[in-house]
Amino acid sequence: MKNISIIAFINTIFVIAFLGVISTFLLFARLEKERYIENQQQRYSLIADAFLSGLQFLPDEEDLQKRYKHFSVKLIDNPQKRLDILQHAKLLYIKNTIFGRVRIYTKGKNRYIYVQSLGYNLMLKDMKPKEYKQEIALILLALFSGILTFIYTVLRKKLSPLKELDKEVQKFAKGDLDLKINDYGNDEIGKIAATFKKAVSSIKEQMESKNLFMRNMMHELKTPITKGRILVEDIEDFEDKKILINTFERMNEIITELAQVEKLTSKNIKLNPQIVSFDSLVQRVKKLLLCKEDRIIKQYGNFRLTVDPEHFTIVLKNLIDNAFKFSSDNKAIIKASPKKIMIISKAKALKHPLSYYTEPFSQEEKKNSGFGLGLYIVKSILDIHNSTLAYKHENGKNIFEINLQQEKK
Repeated sequence: MKNISIIAFINTIFVIAFLGVISTFLLFARLEKERYIENQQQRYSLIADAFLSGLQFLPDEEDLQKRYKHFSVKLIDNPQKRLDILQHAKLLYIKNTIFGRVRIYTKGKNRYIYVQSLGYNLMLKDMKPKEYKQEIALILLALFSGILTFIYTVLRKKLSPLKELDKEVQKFAKGDLDLKINDYGNDEIGKIAATFKKAVSSIKEQMESKNLFMRNMMHELKTPITKGRILVEDIEDFEDKKILINTFERMNEIITELAQVEKLTSKNIKLNPQIVSFDSLVQRVKKLLLCKEDRIIKQYGNFRLTVDPEHFTIVLKNLIDNAFKFSSDNKAIIKASPKKIMIISKAKALKHPLSYYTEPFSQEEKKNSGFGLGLYIVKSILDIHNSTLAYKHENGKNIFEINLQQEKK
């Protein structure tokens, strides 16, 4: 019951309620019919006993007429009609006593009492037959069904905003902040919607403020870094010049990482999926890292996959760069297939679970400084590609594994 939705729960409750009403109606109708049959039997048994006991005294015509009037019956004296009733009417009830026999027949809506005693053969028509009627049961069924339908309709209408609100929450969970949250009144649902709307608006303002700050900061840093990089070229001391160039390059890398993080957190990334060869992506990584050919050991057959080349290159670059930084031999091994890519390096196991390092600004102690954004960027881009990142340490090697959720190309 914990996993069932509110609407489904309400539907289930009302289906059970309707079944209960119908079952109650059927039971009531059955009991009512049994009561009707019992009452009819008692009535005709009373009439039968009265006529059988009375006929033994050989009543005259006047006495018979009194009995007819008292029990609201009429004598059928037409022999042909009486014969037709005996042959075609349905026998409902028969009673034998020491005084004679009584049979009850029904034909259409009429009831007939046939009395045989001491030479009397009386066919009597019941002038006040009580028909079995289901009007009361049907009225009760219609009444309760109408009440349940009304309550169900009102309740569904009252809870309908929850379905709309759930759609917006799902969109919010996927990072979409352009939500349409209507005003649902002052009830509990309306208050929840209003609070959620305020929370989304506040988050949106904070993100816009943060993104504006990031853009301004990166813009302000780019200018002095560029000027400093130009001025470095005039320095004659080779060692000092090399140190300053490395410093400015590292600062550029940090700004580039921050720009990528800004795009990821603001959900401004729009993928451009293309069918590309995996080896071409590795070659692009080599150019970005400016590494020697022997530092990356290929253990795969080339294949094609559908990814955004620009962003997936960043994924491979960050993982291979981390392999270089942490490895004992400054090398990275790449094993790959259309469904799985593994970046392997000889190194000690990570001190924390992978989830620790995929958070922004989380990092291990390492040779080169940085902001600890590499794996955060990797995971974010893989999430957009509907792929996953896993980590394990086997035989003295760190293994970062990308599981591609796509068809083999």
